[in-house]
Amino acid sequence: MQAKLSTMFQSLRVRNYRLFATGQLIKLIGVWMMYIAQDWLVLDLSGNSATALGVVTALQFTPVLLLTLISGRLADRYDKRMLLFVANIFWTVLALAMSLLVVTGLVQLWHVFAFAALLGVFNAVETPVRQAFVSELVGMPLLPNALSLNAATFNSARILGPAVAGLAIAAFDVGPVFLITAFSSIAPLVNVVRMRTDELYRKDLPPAGERDQAKVVDGLRYVARRPDILLPMALMSVVGMTLFNFQLTLAALAKTVFKTGAASFGLFTTALAVGALVGALAGTGRRSRPTVWLVLGAAVGCASFGTLVGLAGSYWLVVALLLPTGFFMVFFAQAANQRVQLGVDAAFRGRVMALWVLVFLGTNPVGAPIIGWVAETFGAGASIWIGGLISLAAALLALTWQLRRSGARLRLRVLPMPRFYVVSPGAE
Repeated sequence: MQAKLSTMFQSLRVRNYRLFATGQLIKLIGVWMMYIAQDWLVLDLSGNSATALGVVTALQFTPVLLLTLISGRLADRYDKRMLLFVANIFWTVLALAMSLLVVTGLVQLWHVFAFAALLGVFNAVETPVRQAFVSELVGMPLLPNALSLNAATFNSARILGPAVAGLAIAAFDVGPVFLITAFSSIAPLVNVVRMRTDELYRKDLPPAGERDQAKVVDGLRYVARRPDILLPMALMSVVGMTLFNFQLTLAALAKTVFKTGAASFGLFTTALAVGALVGALAGTGRRSRPTVWLVLGAAVGCASFGTLVGLAGSYWLVVALLLPTGFFMVFFAQAANQRVQLGVDAAFRGRVMALWVLVFLGTNPVGAPIIGWVAETFGAGASIWIGGLISLAAALLALTWQLRRSGARLRLRVLPMPRFYVVSPGAE
């Protein structure tokens, strides 16, 4: 067990990565508390409108759609550590301003809309830079482990943040939750400053002169020539747009279908995050690039359980189904992320990861208003199972395409335990 735990958390032995991870954990706990408070505030200000939630989600992710590729170019040209520092200063000031509006009681619905749009600008700049920066913190040998621990950090915050937010909203209202978010964002600023630049892994980067010539279109052409990178990105774009809207759909499901309060909504998000944390930790032992079959299998599992969540008729059945849904959701996203990161050249990493963030987050402006409309018209459950079925169809289509392209065959083994496996050409 000691050896297993040592392997699971080995990236934390690297001082720079340890500072990065702890700063992110503190900040993300506050961010997830803010997400819960923001959704609850929108429902209160709009009279329980799922469409208003969809608009907020769209505003939050539209800048990702518009600015992410430019941010990837910045990540390939300039110091990623300094870019992270500047972006986090912007976020700290933004969170503090919003918290003051809420605490003083001056907040209106349009304030939340503006805050969501500015939050999207921050995410558009910070996320691709942060994704690309991980390889400079630990180097390529530890990169799979560090990426998995990133997902574990993210989902640990998703467990703690919503649970604490639900209790805090019930006890103190939403104002203190926004204040906690503002103060928690100081941690990554301090830790970025404390990093030792001479211990960063930058030897595989091209010379500064070549980085200055980095163009967005070159990154797009690079991905277009790489079907092994293009497939997980295309699949993620569909699943991200149709199913990964739980921030919106679970809030509507809790309040409009099961008539629950903020604490019970937090339990939905916490159940999803517990499964997600297990899914993230399941990938920490990975030492090489995930196979395309692992990515496709995880996508099928994610879509299947997501569909069942939407069809579930009882509160506690939804909670139970959110556990495996969260597991496969993060296991799929992390395997796809690692397949992209471990297959890309260092010179293109910033632009490729920007494209990854675009398909992972940037599809929300398209999907969120539609999902919100479906939730308000046909019910929150329908908005989840319809998205699940679309994602399942996309995953099965991608699996069929990959089987035909590779000439492999899918087989079912019944004993000793039922499972599907892939037989490569000539192996039969």
